[in-house]
This record gives sequence, C-alpha cells and structure tokens, in this order.
Amino acid sequence: MGASSSTEQPASAEQRELENIAASTGALPLLQKSFSNLSDPQTNAISVQTLQQCFHLCYEDPVCESQQKPESFPRLLDHLGSSIVDLFFLSEKGGINWLGFLGGYVKCCGRMPTSMSLNILLRIFAMAVKKLGLSSNLEFEPDDADCKINGSLLPSDLLLLLWMCWAMLWNVRTLKSSERKGNLLLLDINHLVLSAVVACAEVDSSFDLWNCDIVGLDVQLPVGKFLNWAITTAPILSDCLTQYVNRRLQISVLAEDEAGSSESISGDMSPNASQALLLTRGRAWAISLAPRSTITEENLKLCFSADIVGTDENLLYRSSTHGKGLNRFWSNVEGYHGPLLVLISANSEDAYQDNNKARKWIIGALTQQGFENKDTFYGSSGNLYAISPIFHVFSPSGKEKNYVYSHLHPTGRVYESHPKPVGIAFGGTTTNERVFLDEDFAKLTVRHHAMDKTYQPGSLIPNQGFLPVEASISEVEVWGLGGKTAKEVQDSFKKREELFTEQRRKVDLKTFATWDDSPEKMMMDMMGDPNRVQREDR
Repeated sequence: MGASSSTEQPASAEQRELENIAASTGALPLLQKSFSNLSDPQTNAISVQTLQQCFHLCYEDPVCESQQKPESFPRLLDHLGSSIVDLFFLSEKGGINWLGFLGGYVKCCGRMPTSMSLNILLRIFAMAVKKLGLSSNLEFEPDDADCKINGSLLPSDLLLLLWMCWAMLWNVRTLKSSERKGNLLLLDINHLVLSAVVACAEVDSSFDLWNCDIVGLDVQLPVGKFLNWAITTAPILSDCLTQYVNRRLQISVLAEDEAGSSESISGDMSPNASQALLLTRGRAWAISLAPRSTITEENLKLCFSADIVGTDENLLYRSSTHGKGLNRFWSNVEGYHGPLLVLISANSEDAYQDNNKARKWIIGALTQQGFENKDTFYGSSGNLYAISPIFHVFSPSGKEKNYVYSHLHPTGRVYESHPKPVGIAFGGTTTNERVFLDEDFAKLTVRHHAMDKTYQPGSLIPNQGFLPVEASISEVEVWGLGGKTAKEVQDSFKKREELFTEQRRKVDLKTFATWDDSPEKMMMDMMGDPNRVQREDR
C-alpha cells in the first residue's frame, strides 16, 4: 500500500505534497485503505480495469418523472467510470501506483474553486459523450493549467449533464455495498434547464416556457455563460462527483455488513409519486443545489423520501388539506422555530387571452426562523425562489433586512388610524411588499424588484413587468426544514396550548357556594320566566 511503501523508502516531495493535500480533505485514510484493497500485492499498483470497475455506474432502465427521456442516457452512464479514470488517474506500465492514485484523486476531488470543479464535471461529461460515439461542441485546452473550455451546450446536453450528477448522488444515497445495480428515478428538472436557457441564450419574448420540448430545442448555450449560471444558481452541483468518488472508494474497503449509511428507498417511486405536491423531488433538488445553507441536507432528505406524498412530517401546512386562510396557516406553523420553506402556486390571467389559457407558476420563500405575529418586518436571513416554470434563486442583497412579515388581526378591538396590512409578505416595505399574500390566501401580489432592497433583483414570474401583478392563489405549502428537534419542540408547544385551552373551558362548580349561586340555577330561572321580578337581598 502507499503508506507502507513510503516507510520502506523515503517519500518524494511530490508524494508528501499530495498526501498533505489529501489529508486536508480528510480522505487520506480512506485512500490508503482503498489502495491497499484494490492494488495487486506483487506490483503494488491498481490495474486500470479494476479502478474503472470501482467507479462503474450502471442503471439499465431508469424510471423518469418527465416525459422527455433521451434514450442515450443509460449508455452514457456506462462510460462514467472509465472517463473518470482515463482523465485523472495516471497509469504506468504496471498500473496505477500510489502516486498516480493520489494525484488522480486530488485532481478530481481536491479542494478547488467552484469554477474549476465545474470544469472537471464538463470534462468527464464530454469524455463520456465521446466514448458513447456522440458529438460534442465542447473544446478543451489541455496545455492550460486551468484547462479552459470553449464551445457550447445544447439544452439536451445540459439535461444529460444534470441527470449524470443526479445519478451519482442517487447512487451515493441509496446503493449499499452488496448491491451493484438498483433502480434509478430520474427527476423532472425542466425548470433548471430552462433557467440556464433563459440566462445563457438569446430567446425572444414569444418563447413558451410552459410548452417547451427541451430535447428538441436547438439553442446554443455558450459554456462561459453556463458556468456563470451554474456558479450563481447551482454551485453545489460539483459536490456530486466528490461524494460519488468517496462513496465508491468506501464501498471498495468496507465489508458488506459494514456498508455505511445509505438511505433505504421504499414505497411509491412511480413517476407521478410526488407530482401532487408543489415541492416535487426535482424542485427540492434544485433548491438544495443553491448556495450551501443549513437546509441543504434536509432538502436532500426530501428528495430520497418515499413518504413525500401527503404523509411526510416536514409538511406543516397545505392549503388544500388544512384549509385556506391566515388563521388555518397560523394554527399549523405556530411554535415551529426553525427554517421554513413556503411555496405558492398561482396564476395570473393575460388580459389579451382567454381565461382558459391562464398559466400557473410557483414561487417560494425561505426563512431561517419561525413565523412571528408582528406588524413590522423581521428575520435574519432568507431567500426568494422562482420555482416553476423556470428556476432562479434570489439571495439577500445585504442592503436591508425586511425578510419576512406576518401579521394577524389584533386580538383586542383597538382603533388604529393607520392599520397595518394583515397577511404574509417577503421583501420590500410595508404596503409595498415584493411578495404579499392576503389574509384569505385568495390573492397574491408580486411587485417589481425595484421596490425591494432585501433580496437580489430579478423576475419572480415569467414576463413580469414594472406594474404589480395580482394573481389567484391555487395552493400554499409550508415545509419545516429544522429537523426532528424543531418538530418535537412544536409538538410540545401544541400540547401545552391544547392543555391551556381545555383548562379555560372547564368550569369548577366548587367555586360556587350554594345552589342559588350556581350557573345551572341561573339558567333554569331564565328559561322558566326571564321577566320575573326578583327581590334583591339586602
């Protein structure tokens, strides 16, 4: 193994440097064990075929949520392992020695800027496409230290690239060491692809986001613009490769009964299993690809949850189930002190079209804390999302802190000369909120980003102009992303509130001294002759 050979002869400066870099990622012990397990004891090297098989990924018949399914994708995955080995792991006459194994890992999974890790993903994808016998418009400069990329991607290429990253993550989360094959669920990620198309390509205003054939769309996405889009919208995308390589090496080391943690997927995994909810698996994955935050892991759990439809405990509120309105909403989210994801589905009818042609869209908001009943804005951080038909993230701008507003009717009847609006809002200022839900959850108002200095500028809905857009709300969902602890705290809070409510309803008869003072006697007297004159005792 590499460690033992380095004790027999002095390690070179290059080997020490590579070992230090691997140690900084925390992967050096894993690399030492996997090299010892995969290498030939006689040659002290790993054969190329052995390492390719270690990284081999095969799913023969994936299940697809979307109707658009390129037939070449399963065969593309067959070339993933060989592409990783051929690009990064230097092979000598006897195979891949410890130095080449270390160097290959550092090249593809070492600490590096996001732009470089995305370049690596594109190189692997282009190599796999080339091995498959398909053409690619990507060109690389191998002599350059950063391996600069020129060319462009088609929307169908981007769909395959995103699915390749998802397949690696799916394999990491679901596959045990005893399983070499399994079922793969391909997510509907058209909203992510369309986000890149609108950001990178020149499309006119007549481009139909709702009825778009991504596989047949002939639009070039310049690779430079694509990288800018990925860095701002999906910077966590490159983590899929690092997790996949580490998991595969871990499986090569661990025995079958020590497969490590992997999530068991059971239940309804059909393509339409999560389509009834606003937060589908594809949308949850898109949100998790945004800049890393405390909710990334909780979002990923939703992607691999078999009970996401209707029974998941993270779904705190759904208007079609619990009822519309601020009061129903409040009774389900009160007491939850953790990150919350609010999704709103609405449609705004075009005045120049028939009412039947109204298009639905979905927007979202993330708060890092629970809701509070206040007549002012509050919050420490958050994000706004355009979810469907196109995905985009609007992170905090840092100029203002008007993250969330949630105000109920005052409990006491107090006269207010200037009453504050009753409802829920995100961004903007009072009466000029960027997103505002009225108290009945019937109307949603979306204003131009010029009214908001809390979140980054951009359109939350397609073809959004400067004037406010009023839309009819179809559905509202609230997902708790604070984990089990936040849910347990809320359950305890609800139990205490129920106990207090029950105590207030009870009447203790012992507090009344005699029958004449009891409420039953008073009720009977009123029912008998309410106008009867009673003599006052003096």
